Amino acid sequence: MSQWPATRARQVLAALLRIGWTIKRQSGTSHRVLARPGWPDFVFAFHDREEIGPKMLARIAKQTGLTPDEL
Repeated sequence: MSQWPATRARQVLAALLRIGWTIKRQSGTSHRVLARPGWPDFVFAFHDREEIGPKMLARIAKQTGLTPDEL
């Protein structure tokens, strides 16, 4: 079983903002470019109510430094 639970995109975005990411720019309702000092920009392309599965959460974590405890 994965250490990542399926989670709504709104919760994942909130967790990213808590750990230091900021919204650099937004295009429409789903595509947001996030920035954090020392990290390359990250495109968060999910609608707020969309559910993100464990595999995609693991990919996001690898690019952003997010941990399961921070959700």
